Amino acid sequence: MPQLNPTPWFAILIFSWLVFLAIIPPKVMAHTFPKEPTLQSAEKPETESWTWPWQ
Repeated sequence: MPQLNPTPWFAILIFSWLVFLAIIPPKVMAHTFPKEPTLQSAEKPETESWTWPWQ
């Protein structure tokens, strides 16, 4: 039964983990967003209550 021979599957497992741990993270971390988020001020804007015409 060839499924019980671990030699090719172990090599595939090691190579796939090598790809996931060594190649993909730098590519993901190098990703930049087109617009960087801006910091909002800590002050809350003053809001006015609405004047409803039917009240």
